[in-house]
Amino acid sequence: MASLNFELERRQFREYYDSHRQTFEEAKNAFISLINTLIRQSDVGEVTKVEGRIKDRAECIRKFHRKYQSKLEADEQPYRIRDYISDLIGIRIVCLYEDQIAVVSDLLQQHFRTIDVTDKISAVESTEDSFGYKGLHLDLALNDELAAQPRYRPCTDLIFEVQIRSLIQDAWSVLDHKIKYKKSIPNDLRRRINVLSALFELADREFKEIRNATAELMQQATVAPIIDTATENQSPPETTPNEKAVNAFNFLRVAGHFFRDFEFKDYKVDGFVQDILRLNPNFEKADLHRCLIENMKMVRDYRNDFLAEDPENTFSPYTTIRHCLYLYDRNTFLKILSRVSRERFDNWLQSAHREI
Repeated sequence: MASLNFELERRQFREYYDSHRQTFEEAKNAFISLINTLIRQSDVGEVTKVEGRIKDRAECIRKFHRKYQSKLEADEQPYRIRDYISDLIGIRIVCLYEDQIAVVSDLLQQHFRTIDVTDKISAVESTEDSFGYKGLHLDLALNDELAAQPRYRPCTDLIFEVQIRSLIQDAWSVLDHKIKYKKSIPNDLRRRINVLSALFELADREFKEIRNATAELMQQATVAPIIDTATENQSPPETTPNEKAVNAFNFLRVAGHFFRDFEFKDYKVDGFVQDILRLNPNFEKADLHRCLIENMKMVRDYRNDFLAEDPENTFSPYTTIRHCLYLYDRNTFLKILSRVSRERFDNWLQSAHREI
């Protein structure tokens, strides 16, 4: 029963906390598992972290004392400490980009009962001279459908807090908590911290813009013709040197046309394209297409013989393209193959008069 006796309520909260500690831990793990499942089944984008913690018992009491006790006692309103600790179970979700936060929030609010929402992003952005970490805080509980499932019954009456942040916001929050005496900090240090906070905010925005620009380039590479040609009686547009040079985006466009069932990993494509450009900085998308058109059949014949000799061998699309490049211009792309691979290929070409 609620009262105005802080010592009594503190003692009862300690007893409640200690007797339910295992339940809190199990509930935290259940909430994390459920949220991970929802994220995997959605299209919210990449989430780098979903983690949780149980708030320390003493910290819960200090929070109640700091935020609620004085007002409740001044209003002579009886209380139970546990009713005011909505973040006893805390879940943190870290997204790659800031614009994912609202999407994740909508997803959670569709599947949980929303108790409260605290938008620290808007709170910070609406104040010119403040600094602090951003993020969206949701106080959630199981909805009726989830609460009816036997595995979630121990969690039915529990409220938990979810903090949703971008990767940059999460990094800033770690640093922000290390700054001591923020309310009393000298003005010159306050200004430096505000500058640093602005740089983090700018980084968040720029990462998002770079992602959008990259997606746009990928879209352009996908819909553009494989070979850029001018229409009849039309001169090709003027281009600066290297403007048409092969890059990761148009490489994927061309290579994906020849290897439709192969998934080209972005980091491997990036490195492979750099290998090509180191040998020929002016190598263009059209050159790559021509190279594969002219040499693919020959290289596939070699690949079949190579694999027939030893089924344990491998010959990936990257290896196929390397051999095509070598055939296309042996002087320029001499080093696109290792010495052993090059000698083996040359010997195969010379046999049966395959040499071209």
